[in-house]
This record gives sequence, C-alpha cells and structure tokens, in this order.
Amino acid sequence: MGDMRIAVVGAAGRMGKALIQAVWSTPGVCLSGGVEREGSHALGQDLGEIAGVGHLGIPISDDPLTVFANTDGVLDFTAPQASLAFAELAAQARIAHIIGTTGWTEGQDEPLKAAARHARIVKSGNMSLGVNLLANLVRKAAAALDTDFDIEVLEMHHRHKVDAPSGTALLLGEAAAEGRTINLEEKSVRVRDGITGAREEGTIGFATLRGGSVIGEHSVIFAADGERIELAHKAEDRSLFAKGAVKAALWAFDKKPGYYSMADVLGLSD
Repeated sequence: MGDMRIAVVGAAGRMGKALIQAVWSTPGVCLSGGVEREGSHALGQDLGEIAGVGHLGIPISDDPLTVFANTDGVLDFTAPQASLAFAELAAQARIAHIIGTTGWTEGQDEPLKAAARHARIVKSGNMSLGVNLLANLVRKAAAALDTDFDIEVLEMHHRHKVDAPSGTALLLGEAAAEGRTINLEEKSVRVRDGITGAREEGTIGFATLRGGSVIGEHSVIFAADGERIELAHKAEDRSLFAKGAVKAALWAFDKKPGYYSMADVLGLSD
C-alpha cells in the first residue's frame, strides 16, 4: 500500500498552511490537492509554494468534488457551513474527513453523523494530544469531586479568533459535564455582567480572553472553600494541531465509516 493521499481545504489560511507543512513533513502521507473558496487570491497558486515547502506542481483549486475524488483523506479547519458541505462530498467519495473546525452552534453538526455512514469522520474541537489528555483528566476530576467544587473554564486566544468560547473550551466543558453526568447546555454560564447574584451550585462557567498573538491557552479550575485545583494546557506552536490532524487521518485511513473523536484516535475513550 502506498502513501495515504491527503488534501487540505482552506489551504491558503494560517491553519491551511500549517496542515500542508505537516503533511509534507510526515512519512506515510503525501499531498494530493488543495481547495480554496471561489474568488480566492490563492487559486492556481502552487500548494507547496504557498506554504513555504517548495514547488509541488499541485495548483490550488475551487473544485472540491474533483479534489475529493482523487484523495484518501481531507483535512478541514474551515467554518461550520463549509465543513458540512465538505462532509457530503467526503461521504460521496467514501474517504476520511478530519474536521478541526470550531464555532459550531448547538445541533449544527448533526448532519455529520449522516455523512459518517459512508465517510470516516474524525471531529474534535482540538487535535492536540495534550488537550485531549487534559479533557480526559478533567472528566475524571469532575467525576471524583462533588459540587462543593465549582468548575470554571478559562481560555485565551489571539485577537483574530471569531468564535467564543473556543472549541477547545467547549470540549473541556463537555468533559467536565460528562464527569458530573449533567447537560452542559443546561448548566453552562457563558456571560456574567452586572449584579449576577451568587454563583449557582453545579454550573460550569466559561471565561474568554482575546488579545495579541496567543495561539491557545486553556485551564479548568475546580474551586472549593479553602482549596483550588487547576488543570491547564498552553499551545506554543500551531503546528501541534496540524500534526494531530495528520495523525487522525492516518488512524482513520483503514477504519470503517463512522463518527469518531480524537479520544478514539488516541485510545482515550473509556
């Protein structure tokens, strides 16, 4: 069996370039195509040159159908609506679709489960090993600690990030909610302003910071009277997310169609 062919959608973006670099530098995979939206300045440019890895002879296209028909997997860190459209094409092509897209609204990703009947979809709010290990620890801590311990999720990202809380913060909040066997949507507190009253027992709070060039910092705080436990992760290089996505693609290559997470990829699913 030859190298796994991987295409990158949103190829000209910051994450797109990091994904191209990660595929180019990883044994066992090769770049097969790149996709950008219609009208993008990057259309027709060489996939390797735009990412700084040299000429590859692969022009960036606005025709995902053709690209998907000639690849084994797709790496996708775009936007929810685009990812849904790409998932339909991945199902038609019966390939692996690795989704690191964030900013999903409640229930918006439900169509992905239908696409996963034919595609191997791996979706995660964060593709790094460290964050997924952190989520596993958060789940176990939340299960072990009773509601005397309040749970707060704190995150900071660069000034250009458009969604809040981050996908990673929500991933960690979901882990805490699973540990507590509660529904995150019913128990999360996203905004505090003015006279809010005392903190409601059993809720999970989120705090969001934005500024500078911070790639991603997340902490989950378990706070009780007289003591506090903090579990944290700091991302110092965007490439760690890209490397995680390539790892997910290689893992999904020979799997049955289905809807998977990074916990499955990393063997952290209980």
